[in-house]
Amino acid sequence: MARQPYATPEQLAAWTGQPAPADAERLLARAGEDIDSALLTAIYPVDEDGDPLDPEVRAALANATCAQVEHQLAGGDDGTGAGGLWDSVSIGPVSLSGRSSRTAAAGVELAPRADRALRRAGLTPGRVIGW
Repeated sequence: MARQPYATPEQLAAWTGQPAPADAERLLARAGEDIDSALLTAIYPVDEDGDPLDPEVRAALANATCAQVEHQLAGGDDGTGAGGLWDSVSIGPVSLSGRSSRTAAAGVELAPRADRALRRAGLTPGRVIGW
């Protein structure tokens, strides 16, 4: 598994076309955890630090991570995964309503653009590798 972070705040700003948020490093780390979860069975060559050797794989991981953050920000998520799960949330006395119908792959909801970046690089399931 490659080392975190997969993307920098500068890459996030380039991806979104907006200045990176103040907590960009935290958001990128959280999004990178989502990418890691989606890639539990991915096979690709890495160096001694665990970083991918293939520049296309490195780019796919960076793009997927930026797409994940972009998706979370657009949905009002702060990187915790709680944003967008409920239409309405109250804290006291606790009240949750309007659960959204989201689907998750590999136990994590990936942004559609993140999923596509990983699929194009051949990193997600559905590809048979001959030995």
